[in-house]
Formats: sequence, C-alpha cells, structure tokens
Amino acid sequence: MLTDIEIAQQNHSLPIEAVAEKLGLTPEDIDPYGHNKAKITQSALNRLNDQKNGHLILVTAMNPTPAGEGKTTTSVGLADALSKLGKKTVVALREPSLGPTMGLKGGAAGGGYAQVVPMEDINLHFTGDMHAITTVNNLLSAVIDNHIKQGNELDIDVRRVTWKRVVDLNDRALREVVVGLGGVGNGYPRQDGFDITVASEIMAILCLSKDLQDMQERFSNIVIGQNTKGEYIKVKQLGCEGAMTMLMKDAILPNLVQTLEQTPALVHGGPFANIAHGCNSVIATQTALKLADYVVTEAGFGADLGGEKFMDIKVPQLKQAPEAVVIVATIRSLKMHGGVSKDDVNNGGENIEAVEKGVENLKKHIETMQAYHVPVVVALNHFTQDTEGEIAVVKHACESLGVRMAFSDVWAHGGEGGIELAEEVLNAIDEKRTEFQPIINAKMTVKEKIETIARTVYGASGVEFSTKALKQLKKFEANGWRSLPVCMAKTQYSLSDDSTLLGRPHDFMIHVRSLEPKIGAGFIVALTGDILTMPGLPKHPAAMNMSIDSEGTITGLF
Repeated sequence: MLTDIEIAQQNHSLPIEAVAEKLGLTPEDIDPYGHNKAKITQSALNRLNDQKNGHLILVTAMNPTPAGEGKTTTSVGLADALSKLGKKTVVALREPSLGPTMGLKGGAAGGGYAQVVPMEDINLHFTGDMHAITTVNNLLSAVIDNHIKQGNELDIDVRRVTWKRVVDLNDRALREVVVGLGGVGNGYPRQDGFDITVASEIMAILCLSKDLQDMQERFSNIVIGQNTKGEYIKVKQLGCEGAMTMLMKDAILPNLVQTLEQTPALVHGGPFANIAHGCNSVIATQTALKLADYVVTEAGFGADLGGEKFMDIKVPQLKQAPEAVVIVATIRSLKMHGGVSKDDVNNGGENIEAVEKGVENLKKHIETMQAYHVPVVVALNHFTQDTEGEIAVVKHACESLGVRMAFSDVWAHGGEGGIELAEEVLNAIDEKRTEFQPIINAKMTVKEKIETIARTVYGASGVEFSTKALKQLKKFEANGWRSLPVCMAKTQYSLSDDSTLLGRPHDFMIHVRSLEPKIGAGFIVALTGDILTMPGLPKHPAAMNMSIDSEGTITGLF
C-alpha cells in the first residue's frame, strides 16, 4: 500500500497558471512560488470584491481520538466530489504547523487519494507564512525588551509582560525561560516563555483581518502587558505596528494550490482550535466564495472547538454563515469514545455496545451545530472492518436527530468516494429552511458567554472560575471589553476540560483558571483545565521517520 506522500509524489498536477485559469484568474492575478503554488495578488482580490458569493460548507468532526477521523481528508474529498458533479468548487483549508508535523501527527494535507498538493511544500515551509508570523511576533518581543532597556518610558512592569516569543515547533523546554541574563548590556532579566507559532495572536490577526489596513489597526491594539500601575499597555504605545504589518505584506495573501484531482484549493492561516480559534483566514474563505459556486472549508478539531469558534468568532467577520455543516465520524473513534482501547479498535471485531456508548459523543456535536440553525450531514468515514450492525447504530442516531448520514470513501477512492456525501450536502443546502442563529451575542458579559458555551456546546453543568479569573473579568469589563467574543482554550479530546472523560460526560464543571485579552484579534481567551500553548514532542516524534535522498525525494513525512 502506498503512503500518502508516495501517492502525492506520483500524482500529475496542473501548472499553477492552469489552476488559476479554472477560477477565471489570469497569470497577472497570481504570484507563482515555483510551478505548483502561488499567492493571489492584492489587485485580484480588490477586483473580486463585487462578485457574488457562493455557497459555504463547513466540515467539522466529533472529538478526535488516536484512531483518527479524517476531517481534512473528507474536506478535500468532498470538494473533489462536488467538482465531479459539475459544481465550480474550491476547498479552503488551514496551513499545517511544523509542530504537529514533526511531532505526533505527521503531515496534515489530507490523506490517501484526497490530498492537497504539493504535499511536501504545504507541510514544510510552503510560501513562508509561518516564518513571517514567527518573525513579526518576535520583532514585538525584541521591541518590548529594548524599550525596557532604553529607559522604559511606558513604565512597563517586567513582572507583568504577557507577550511571549514563539517558534513553530513543539519544544516543551521553552515553555518557561528567563531572558536578559548576562549583565547590563543584555537588558533586564525577566521571566518569559515561548508559545508555538500557531498560538500567537499574530496568527489569529492574520486569519481575521480584512486587509493590510485592518491588520495594522489590529496589531496596534495588541495588549503586551501592564505598567506598574496595573494599566494595560498596547502596541500602539510602542509604535512598531507599521513595521509588523510591513513584514506581513506577502503572508496576508492567500495561497493557491490544488487537490490530487486538480480542484483549486486555498490554503492559508492555521491557528490551532484547542488554544486558538482554529479556522483558516477570512481573506482566503472570502476569496474562495467570490471565485466558486461552492466552498468547502474546515475548522480545527471537533465541533466543540473549531466548529463553535467558526460560528461565534469567524462568521461575524466573514459576514456569511455556512449553509450546511458536515460532521466527520468513524466507527473506530466511536468505539474509543465507548471505552475500547486503541489496540482493540482494529483487532476486536464487532462491538455494538461500544458504538452505542460512543455515538453519544457524535450526537452531542450534532445537537450543538443544530443549535445554530444550520443543516447537518454526518460523514461516516468508512473502513472495511466496519460491520453492518455498527453502521446501523450510527444511522439510527442520525435519524433520531433528523440529520442525513452518508458514507465517505474518499481516502481510497478520491472524489468518486465522496459522491454520496456531496449529494446529501447539496440536498441539505437546497432544503435549508432556517436562518443562522448564533448562541452568544455582544450584549452578554464575558462571563455569560463562557457559561453559555460551556452549557450549550460542552453540556457542562456550569463553570468554576478561579479567583484570578474573576478578578480579570472585572478588569476586562472596566476596560470596555465586554462585547468581545470568547475563544475557549480546552482539550480537544473531550467535551469537558478533562482529556480522560470520553464519550458524552454528564454532571461536570468547566474550570477557567485564567483569561488573556487578545484585543488585536478581537476576542478574550479563556484557559481551561491544564491546556498548554506550547506542546511537547512524544516519545517517538514523527520527525524520526523522515528523510530525504540525494535526488531531493522526501520519505516518511506521512
């Protein structure tokens, strides 16, 4: 059996100019990065503003498990299937981070015969967007420490600097560091730390900005810490927002690539959904909507994280809600949520009892998406070992909630394996009878928003706020930040904030330990449980399996 990267390497791709032509773009509308990837130019984006928007389809999932769900694979396969049905389609995806690529997951550009290519480029340095974000973030860190060193006119309290440095790798040793050691010439020693690049507010701002002017305004509003009086200090007081924006002049432009079946794809921006808002850029999604009749996009992790944040954070900026939501599930993952170990998932044979327990997790995500008044289609990512009895459990669960279910065989068969799913999605869009309805609004306090998400999306009994978090809430209200949405930082593995509580837990509390004002991005982050903004490597990182030969051929990327 061929690996994902071997399949990608054997594929025949169109020149990127031909992919652009499919969308009505001319060679002058793109800036090629080699033969098979390009940036769409700002002049082309400006020209598209008056175009009518196409239909938007969101792909999300149940809570992920080590067995894998295949959300990106399903997104790509669904787009290819819509193309096969004669629909002008674009898939809009997030850029992979080198952290999980080198860590646990390996590559993240789809899989099997439902991938975006060039797979190696997308998973590695691509067009340099991640490096630009890292540089901009760390420029701000350098400016902060230089300001303190050069007299500290803003009276920055070195104990209250909240802005961290970043690197796009999993490196737990950098979570807590001390900078400025080595004497007077190196500045003032202070405690600092690193986040992973995709957790940076710079990434969030890239993914929510409308244009460079909007980006610069957002950069100016980033909170970097407090002064000795406890007042918040913003980037505009340091004056480096112009330089930060300048460094993003290329990174802000969406990246054009293609699927294995030559469906156009926009891959741009990649915040994690467990520690950030988990959606690709508004610019890329908006561009896709102007270029295509149907746009398939994904949100990170499960519907409790990326799905919720797409609805409550991205939709207000995009100004268009999805007309259908696809929730990806597998029998294997349902079994794990039903108590089966990873080893026994593939070797244990039929286990209807476990599927019945695990399907409660899927049902909760269906109910959550239905709360937004959008049609839901369940995509059952199909494996040969799935039995008719196990499949019947999923069908019955979907029928009980009035949603469609379709098989997805796109990993093995590409777009052809997604025809049934595509037809069900088109039917859902055609039969849509209700209008999108958010579950939080600007009139709620930040505390009320957190409690609403916890109860409605997670199924929690309530929220316990630490003393620190309660003090922060009062301070945020005093600063006029009440109307901002909330970005919940929570484990992806459970509906709760305890990663060991699988399935559909009941009678649990969400524990908010602290809050972070991401005023540039335009939301408040609520840190729950023991969630970390700098992941660590596993015992055997995926990087240990990767190599490259003398001809430049990569192996082991996935």
